[in-house]
Amino acid sequence: KVWISQRPCSRTLAPMLSLKINEIFFSIQGESSWAGFPTVFIRTSGCHLRCTYCDTTYAYHQGEVMTLEQVLAAVASHPARYVCLTGGEPLLQSASLDLMTLLCDRGYNVSLETSGDKDCAKVDRRVKKIIDIKTPDSGEPQAFDPANLEFADKDTEFKFVICSERDFAWAEQFAAHKALFEKSNVLYSPSFKSVEERWLAEKILSAKSRARLQLQMHKYIWPPHTRGV
Repeated sequence: KVWISQRPCSRTLAPMLSLKINEIFFSIQGESSWAGFPTVFIRTSGCHLRCTYCDTTYAYHQGEVMTLEQVLAAVASHPARYVCLTGGEPLLQSASLDLMTLLCDRGYNVSLETSGDKDCAKVDRRVKKIIDIKTPDSGEPQAFDPANLEFADKDTEFKFVICSERDFAWAEQFAAHKALFEKSNVLYSPSFKSVEERWLAEKILSAKSRARLQLQMHKYIWPPHTRGV
């Protein structure tokens, strides 16, 4: 569901700027190092990738256009200090950059979930970047912009969705070769219902990996295919 404010746009918010939004909702953050915090999610519409494990295919095309003020009003209607911009792929729409800056200016803790295929250079430095690195079995193994490795620091998180033994070995090699373990939080997430959580946990332990196991918490709190959570 998308909440739309009826208030006129403020001149200070560049009223011509708008985004195609799939949904805005208030829930528990299920991923990243901010997992567990009450969070407002802004899901943009549109994605150029077709990952095998995608659980938000409805965001490929569905959505409606909202001004930035309407989006900010929807966020402000919820009692949260954390905001997550996700998709789809938010960086396909340039106004996402303006939105993240406005949210930071208003004192929100802002995170961006991005496919890793788009350069994050213009993302406000105050935003926590959660950058996907697509594994071989993702179906999009070439979809990573190496320029995003420049953001490897303690405030950036790199996520690998693990679909198989091959994916695990590949992720370990990639993260080690790029020194991600030394610089950033590296997240290994089991592809839901493709590999067992215990299997991945034991792989991390037996390989003496420095990765952090990440489960999609929201899928264990609510039925896995529930929208708006």
